[in-house]
Amino acid sequence: MTAAIPFPRLGRFIGAVACAVTLSACSTPQPKVSEAPAKPSMEEMLARAGQASTAGQKEQAVTLWKEAAAAYPADKTPWTNIAQTRYDAGQYGEAIVSAQEVLVRDPNDRLANSIIAISGLRLSTRALADLSRQNNLSGSIRTESQDLAKLLRESLGEQVLVPPPPAPAPAPAKGVVAKGKKGKAKAADGGSGADPFGALK
Repeated sequence: MTAAIPFPRLGRFIGAVACAVTLSACSTPQPKVSEAPAKPSMEEMLARAGQASTAGQKEQAVTLWKEAAAAYPADKTPWTNIAQTRYDAGQYGEAIVSAQEVLVRDPNDRLANSIIAISGLRLSTRALADLSRQNNLSGSIRTESQDLAKLLRESLGEQVLVPPPPAPAPAPAKGVVAKGKKGKAKAADGGSGADPFGALK
């Protein structure tokens, strides 16, 4: 014969067990939620990128500037540095893209506008030289190029976009040495050879 536990005692027993479980759960240490590290300031991020750039690690610097641009999307400074670095490396297409990011944030930025203008001219000069060499500068390409060259001449106030090489200086008389002419002629010539805008004058 089994002893029966009266119902009120059973209820108290279950209640006591529930309280004990609840209290034991409160006393167990809860894992601490790790706080996210504080976001570095723009100055700190630019300083790290600047150090990498000064050390000659240009790609590492560009990566750090891009991280700064992502962390502070309203700031134009990282994009300005990227545009200048790409321009200095002769990567004119990427320089233009980065300079356009600057203009999104500051439409009046003179450096960004300058990088876009000069990089665009350098890319155009290369493309026109390639087309001239391939004898493909004709038809609508030629007409549009002439219109653009005219617009550039008017904007710059120049009659000719790329000045022709200077005429050769007359040979000095025997015994007379021409001073400083050689360096000037070389600088004016630019060592470029054919004028890619020659057909557009």
